[in-house]
Parts: sequence; C-alpha cells; structure tokens
Amino acid sequence: MDDDIEVILQDRRAGLPQQHLDNPTFTACTGALLLGIYRLWTVFALPGFRKVPVKLKVPYLPSSKKQTQNVMKVLRGRRGCLADLGSGDGRLVFAASSAGLRCTGFEINSILTASARTRAWWRGLPACSVSFVSRDFWKTDLSDFNNVTVFLAPGVMDVLGEKLLRELQDEARVVACRFPFPGWPCSTSEGQGLDQVWAYDMRVVRDHLLQAPTLLPKAQTQ
Repeated sequence: MDDDIEVILQDRRAGLPQQHLDNPTFTACTGALLLGIYRLWTVFALPGFRKVPVKLKVPYLPSSKKQTQNVMKVLRGRRGCLADLGSGDGRLVFAASSAGLRCTGFEINSILTASARTRAWWRGLPACSVSFVSRDFWKTDLSDFNNVTVFLAPGVMDVLGEKLLRELQDEARVVACRFPFPGWPCSTSEGQGLDQVWAYDMRVVRDHLLQAPTLLPKAQTQ
C-alpha cells in the first residue's frame, strides 16, 4: 500500500504547477487526503485481506441498485435459504430477505459485518430470517443453502466453482454478479454491462460438465 501511495504522489506532482508544489498549505492538504484514503483502506479492506490466502483475496465493492434488482429478478419464485458470499454492507441480503428467503451473509471484514448487523437490528429483522457471520466462506460447508449469490473477482471464480460443485445440491441456484463462472451454462441472465447477473442451476451445470469430465472437480469424477 505504501508503494501505491508513492506512485500516486509522483503522478500528482508531475501534473501540477511548481507554485502549487511549493505551497505548504497545498502540500498539507494533499498529505491529509492521502492519509484519509489509507485509513479508509485499513478499516474496510485490510481486516478481511489478512484472513484469506493471497490468491483468494477480493476487495470490497458494493452492488449497485440496478445489479441488486437484477439479482432479485433471477431469484423470483425461489424459496429456502440463501448465502451471500462476501455480503459487504448487506444490501443484497436485505433485498433477498424481503422476498421471503432466509438469508446468511458471509463477510470476513468485521467492520462491515457489524454495520450490517446494526442495520438489520434497526429494521427489526429477526435473526431467523437474516444473519451476518464474520466467517470465511471458503472454509464453510455451503451444502445447506439452495441459493447462493456471489460478487467476487474473476480470478477466483474457477476455484469457487469447484467448491460449489462439491457442496451444493442439484436443486441449488447460484447467481453471479458482473463476472460469470467460466465454462458454466447459465439458465438465465438479467441486465448488461457492469450490472449483468447470471443464474446457474446446479443440475444443469453438472449435466453440462459431465460432457467434459476434465472440467469437473476430482471428487465429482471418481
């Protein structure tokens, strides 16, 4: 992070007039701004980043209102339990709960988890319908959930796909936001661009991947 701040400073200095660079007030304000950015990063991103392997780290990025609406469209008519992997501030969990799903948000950043729990308490939502856990979903068995939503980086989708194939039942539906699962056939999709979401029914995914066994996790091919 320190190296990133130094790069930012160099870029800003290269594009500013010399009189600005020599102004003590300007220098102090710039330093305060960068310090504030760094503190926000340490509060909302760093706590979670420390808990997972490097290759599985994903920065916090909240879903847009349109993206959340698209998720709810592909979950329409679904019942049962939903797991939101990397639930952040809980906005998707709250939306799914209002549609009658029993929701659990997994979020390793304790600050975001506490914020989401406070919002749930403020809305008067019972723990039986909405819960937020400060737990690493990579180390959690998800077999009890028949609905799963994810908004993660494309670099982890292959690894996550293997985990979901091992653990989810055929009746489960998985919804991916912005970044689809490579090689998985989607049952339906909503939106476009940054707000696009893809819905995958696990039975359809397994039937498709059985046509190419090399794409299945080892546990599925034995």
